[in-house]
Amino acid sequence: MKYVGAHVSIAGGVENAPLNARAIGARAFALFTRSPRRWQAKPLEQESIRAFRNNLAAVDIDPRHVLPHDSYLINLGHPDREGLEKSRAAFLDEMQRVARLGLDKLNFHPGAHLGGISLEACLDRVAESINRVLDRAPGVTAVIENTAGQGANVGYRFEHLAHIIQRVENRSRIGVCLDTCHSFTAGYDLRTRSACDATFAEFAAIVGFNYLCGMHLNDAKPDLGSRVDRHESLGRGKLGMTVFRYIMQDVRFDDIPLILETPDRKCWPGEIERLYRYEPLPPDSDCGPRPGAAKPMPR
Repeated sequence: MKYVGAHVSIAGGVENAPLNARAIGARAFALFTRSPRRWQAKPLEQESIRAFRNNLAAVDIDPRHVLPHDSYLINLGHPDREGLEKSRAAFLDEMQRVARLGLDKLNFHPGAHLGGISLEACLDRVAESINRVLDRAPGVTAVIENTAGQGANVGYRFEHLAHIIQRVENRSRIGVCLDTCHSFTAGYDLRTRSACDATFAEFAAIVGFNYLCGMHLNDAKPDLGSRVDRHESLGRGKLGMTVFRYIMQDVRFDDIPLILETPDRKCWPGEIERLYRYEPLPPDSDCGPRPGAAKPMPR
């Protein structure tokens, strides 16, 4: 079964995120637990934590299908000691906030070398940063998001993700979130079924689907291999709809949060509904096709 949602607002308190997810017809969602553009954050209040958990239960979304995202300021591969330690402290705070909310994953961008160290050294620092934090945030999996490779960012090749994972001491607490826009602009073609077959086969061989903990479903404004991170609404960019239909009809993407980060929030309810029309009926169903349901893609 597929669990589709979007990155929803926490305006008025983190406890509002589940309600915002329900309002757009989501079965999953992402959120920030604090401002993504500030280093300092107020601790979560016990009343907000309790309300978040109650609202999550009320909208019938399992904590496994919530994918929190950390601050954009954090760089776990920072070349300078001061920036690295500041990032590690903020990342630990993010992991602990997630644990207090009763959630089990934190999605993060791996980092950037900023021209100060080699790409490989940066990846090593990311892995070391994860190792330092995991024991202090029990129960939360660190979920690396692949990047578009813009600027000095690392993590845009599947080999980068594998490099980090191989150096994490507790691999039961590390995972990956694949962003369709980032993958495409990093050079992985997803425009046709055969291209999807090839790209996801490469991911399976280099990283492994056992590490896939979530996805960001975004079309792309830039071209293939442009290394530019600019999302577009589904079907309005250079990707088209084939990859999203592919994901919704492939069991390898079952039971993980599939999160929209498309730019027009007004489109989210329609995008979610459109994606679910691509989802095939369960094999034990005795019902015919749902009205408006997409036909399975030919092999």
